[in-house]
Amino acid sequence: MPLGYVALVLHAHLPYVRHPEEEYSLAEKWYHEAVTETYIPLIRMLQRLLEDLVPVRLTVSLSPPLASMMADEFIQGRYLTYLERLRELAAREVWRTRNDARFHIVARMYQRLFEDIYRTYTFYKGDLLAAWRELQDAGAVEMITCAATHGYLPLLGLHREVVRAQVQTAVQNHTRLFGRPPRGLWLPECGYNPGDDAILRRYNIEYFFVDAHGLLYATPRPRYSIFAPVTTPSGVAAFGRDLESSEQVWSAQEGYPGDFDYREFYRDIGYDLDFEYIKPYIHPSGLRVDTGLKYFRITGKTNFKEPYVPEWAGRKAQIHAGNFLFNREHQIRYLSAHMDRPPLVVCPYDAELFGHWWFEGPQWLDSLFRQVAGLYHKPFVFITPGDYLERFPQNQPATPCMSSWGNNGYNEVWLNGSNDWIYRHLHNAAEAMISLANRYARPTDLERRALNQAARELLLAQSSDWAFIMKTGTMVEYAVERTKRHLINFWELKAGVEKKQIKEDGLREMEEKDNIFPDLNYRVFASEA
Repeated sequence: MPLGYVALVLHAHLPYVRHPEEEYSLAEKWYHEAVTETYIPLIRMLQRLLEDLVPVRLTVSLSPPLASMMADEFIQGRYLTYLERLRELAAREVWRTRNDARFHIVARMYQRLFEDIYRTYTFYKGDLLAAWRELQDAGAVEMITCAATHGYLPLLGLHREVVRAQVQTAVQNHTRLFGRPPRGLWLPECGYNPGDDAILRRYNIEYFFVDAHGLLYATPRPRYSIFAPVTTPSGVAAFGRDLESSEQVWSAQEGYPGDFDYREFYRDIGYDLDFEYIKPYIHPSGLRVDTGLKYFRITGKTNFKEPYVPEWAGRKAQIHAGNFLFNREHQIRYLSAHMDRPPLVVCPYDAELFGHWWFEGPQWLDSLFRQVAGLYHKPFVFITPGDYLERFPQNQPATPCMSSWGNNGYNEVWLNGSNDWIYRHLHNAAEAMISLANRYARPTDLERRALNQAARELLLAQSSDWAFIMKTGTMVEYAVERTKRHLINFWELKAGVEKKQIKEDGLREMEEKDNIFPDLNYRVFASEA
């Protein structure tokens, strides 16, 4: 038996963004950037490890909105158009920088990266879920889910039917897309409300995650702190986030991503180069946006930046992987002397950190797995929460406290002066949806379509992303518009059903635009007998 275990958990999520009515959508660009900089690089990193026979075990939470976008043929086509334009820009950059070796090596790096991404994307014919299923079936990844539209459950749980609908829809969607039900569920924003675990148990969820204080202040206090899960009253296991490993990887100030040799995120040629040259690759209105091609390293804490050197950054990724290994080894050796079972260090991160915000993140992960595999006496073993529960099915009974991993640890990010107005509307709509689901047991075909779409609109309005964007102050108008549009659509559909005046053209337009969860049954909102 090893001295201890490390569980790396990547939570991949984006809000559901699909705009066929617009030729170019800034919101769709969130998805395009994440696929290019995070999701395909992570897939390729894991594939290379398997090809080289390097043992790898990782947990990936792919949220239902993100998985649904990956499965959507329209979005797949939009991304391919984006990627082809990016390849064209990279080729032009190789030519433009040909006489400046400092930038030419970086331009060539981007060209190789984008060509590899293009080959991977076209190999799977745009279906990235097929790649994730391959990694799942190869045993490299344990795929888990999240709440249906990343709704922040502690604030939506006024109606228990809403929590149940978010969980049931997520489990059904995951099972349809991945061919097997999820063992675990990532609570959006790690937002836990005592009692929600009973709903998870109903849908055969075996575990979830909470922030460290959610476990540290559990009732009763856990004997093993955050280094072993607890079993909630419903029988579902709760795993706590390790603070030390989180700070080392997550923090741009104290952690690895802030190293001066790493790529500077905030210097992009979309802003730096001549307007006429860059115009075909930014917003059609002329609005300058990130292109993804960035030529400078962090350098220091001032605005002065020096050229990025891929070789230096790659070496730092290896050094930092070694440092992480060293720290986890000493942490586990200390803990193992005070526990009667091997300690578990749970390291959950937003997947988008790796590649998008921290360009070298996938290299760091690759080096971490390779360095551990190369050790004769391994200080720890990579494991998933599901693996751990198979080895240690008996854990201390306890109830975690209400908590999240947001600022200050509770609800204030998603409930404050910038966004508190949304909840009266979400709760009123939820109450109305529950009533519709209870009353319409035998609808006509048209009524069924309208009721299913009403359920979709409500779920989309419940996304935690809109409240988060309002709080952070980025693209606030878009977040407000999305919240209002989905709620307006919901009330329009409700009125049409009740008055028997459903506008089929309007319904069809909503179904085409907001087409998430094609097999959704509005009865997920029905009250239990």
